[in-house]
Amino acid sequence: MTTDHAAPPALRSSTGARSAGLRYGALFGPSVFGVTAAGVALPDVATALHATPSAAAWVLTAHALALGVGTALFGRLADSRSIRSALLLGSLVLATGTIVCLTAPNIGALVAGRFILATGSGAMTSGALALSASSAPEERSKILSGFGATIAVFSAGATLAGGVFTHWLTWRLTLVLPALSLLAVPLCLRAAARPGSGRPLDLTGAAMLTLTAMSFLLLIQTYALGLPVAAVIGLAVTLTLSIGGLIWRVRSSENSFVPRSLLSDRVFRRAAVTGIGVYAGLFAAMYAVPQILVREHHWTVLAVGAGLLPGAVVGAVLSRTAGRLTGGYGASRLLSGIAAAMVVALVTSAATTNAASLVIAASLGFAAFAVTQVITTALMSARIDPARRGGALGLLNLTFFVGGGVGSAIAGALVKSMNLTEILGIVAAFPLVAALAALTLGKLNR
Repeated sequence: MTTDHAAPPALRSSTGARSAGLRYGALFGPSVFGVTAAGVALPDVATALHATPSAAAWVLTAHALALGVGTALFGRLADSRSIRSALLLGSLVLATGTIVCLTAPNIGALVAGRFILATGSGAMTSGALALSASSAPEERSKILSGFGATIAVFSAGATLAGGVFTHWLTWRLTLVLPALSLLAVPLCLRAAARPGSGRPLDLTGAAMLTLTAMSFLLLIQTYALGLPVAAVIGLAVTLTLSIGGLIWRVRSSENSFVPRSLLSDRVFRRAAVTGIGVYAGLFAAMYAVPQILVREHHWTVLAVGAGLLPGAVVGAVLSRTAGRLTGGYGASRLLSGIAAAMVVALVTSAATTNAASLVIAASLGFAAFAVTQVITTALMSARIDPARRGGALGLLNLTFFVGGGVGSAIAGALVKSMNLTEILGIVAAFPLVAALAALTLGKLNR
């Protein structure tokens, strides 16, 4: 599956490679705000719109689902047409979602706006990943090092930005911070001009995949949302039919939205499991931790953002380290260690409700998030044909973000029957799976 020899010409200097990594990181980075900054604002969102905790969780869940779908869809568009086309169309979608969020009168309209916004944000992430992956092998580690460090810096600033905007301005601005990616688009268009393969996009397969993910996430929250029996049956039927249609599509079409060759790749599968565990743990933590700190420890949202900042800065350093280790087994061991430490912090938080352990758990989630992106992008770039890298990385990130949606959806569903600190102990199972899966990633790629 690897054809690195077909990659575009290498950047001619290490300075150029680092500059490219910073630009691509600036394109991807604001998407982090859709999770971490929004998590800080969630208590104010629920209060202002008179939303239940379960309904408020969909501010994160819908964003996770749409970000994953957008990343996969625009990744395929980048392969078929060009990265430039994907970025320009995605910019329009992102701007539209921003307007809807800023004017939404109720929680339903806000969730819809977040879905549109996140779909456009997915175009930014897929473009950044495709640009990073299309670099020549000898330059890739430098680009990914800068890319990962930039993402981690955004992660580090996201919680504080969420606190500042929510406390001093309005939570609405906090929820549209992913739109900052629009500022980086002009800086990346020149590198994004490479023409695509011209292959069809398989919108039918994309629709089936979206229906599968959406109905699955809704079924998880059946009890919390109080859905009637008829709706539950309808969702179950939709899930069954969409899975069946997707399987048929994969088997019958060489240009399926989900390529069969990708599903059979063991590194892709293991990377998907790792990312799902990391993102589910992070999204669940960002749903629960800010609310616990505000309600039980009486922190302001500004204090929550400032409190999470130091640990997230450590994540920036770890991410840069991962960029330098992508060629060996050390990077996967680093990620496994971070995920394992997150498990310990989540379990400790559930047992003690200590504010320090809560902050550490969320901060480790930021670090695991950035390091996961660096490692998986490097691994898949070395294995996937350049003409298919955008779509492959988009699908991989779809699994990550759906995993994140599962994490926040489960947390939102459980909040009716247990308190938030107890939920943290349960969702610790997600990063535990990630820690075990990450440990073997380096071995599989040899």
